[in-house]
Amino acid sequence: MSLPTGSLTSPDRSAERRISIDTIRSAASVVYDVVVRTPLVRLEPPRSPGSPQADTPEIFLKLETLQPIGSFKIRGAYNAVRRLPADRLAQGIWTVSAGNAAQGVALAARHLGVPASVLVMDTAPETKLRAIERFGAAIVRAAYDECWRTVETRRSDRMSGHFVHPFDDDDFISGNGTIALEILEDLPDVDAVIAPAGGGGLLAGIACALKALNPSVRLYSAEPATAAPLARSLAAGRPCRFDAWERSFVDGAGGRSVLETMWPVLRDGVTGSIVVPLDEIARAMALVVERVHVVAEGAAGCAVAAAIGREFAGSGHRKIVAVLSGGNIDLPLFARLAGACA
Repeated sequence: MSLPTGSLTSPDRSAERRISIDTIRSAASVVYDVVVRTPLVRLEPPRSPGSPQADTPEIFLKLETLQPIGSFKIRGAYNAVRRLPADRLAQGIWTVSAGNAAQGVALAARHLGVPASVLVMDTAPETKLRAIERFGAAIVRAAYDECWRTVETRRSDRMSGHFVHPFDDDDFISGNGTIALEILEDLPDVDAVIAPAGGGGLLAGIACALKALNPSVRLYSAEPATAAPLARSLAAGRPCRFDAWERSFVDGAGGRSVLETMWPVLRDGVTGSIVVPLDEIARAMALVVERVHVVAEGAAGCAVAAAIGREFAGSGHRKIVAVLSGGNIDLPLFARLAGACA
């Protein structure tokens, strides 16, 4: 587990951010036009034979799988699109995504009656592509590397209209932060939250709310071993690329790099990053469907695997929330992964 360095008052981009408990509460005043207030459910974790029950922490799952797009991304997407001025909306909007942010932007655009298009990574599963089409957005397919360059540069010659960044956007991050408001209301004595790390927008929103309302709560990221740039960055004390990146079924977490513009808020808000092997993620997905009867995609399984894994067992936390970030996975793939763990 990598520990961050640096203070919460940074002279760089974090000082320019317009993310605060006030912007998160402002997001909460609008996002429930389309967002569902999701429940926490208890997950009975696996225990080693003979281990006393008293030694087992309580683990709760935040079921963002119940959102109308099956993912937390609707929170940030709706807040970001809802706050755009009329002249930008009139241009149409577009984003780049592995699938979940695309669905969020597409649904937000449909709700507001504006056209939307999406540059979609070739790692996106069919279930996400079909959902984007159902919400009425035009799909432009592209290779993962092209899409990640678009994330970094914020431009694409193939797209037109106003660009809604899928995570590095203050309004998007503020919308994501509404998750933490719900967690703290439903479980006031939570002492740790684990969320998957993709671009970092989910972690950033949760971090801001926790810092303002209960700074004693520790926030951890979860990353697949095949794509863990945040763990590498926290260990190095600077934003890093993950040169050993590999494609996997965890399409919603683990990017090529930590963006320099996201680094200050992640460095200052995340206690550590838990890197999880793919086989443990698959087992966590099977555990969730067995014990909670909820289908989790790879990124969500990553958070659960981190919460129940050996690395986290010695952390001393007693009440842990793992954010089940989404459930959008092709069912044949899910069946193969879960079946292999039976």
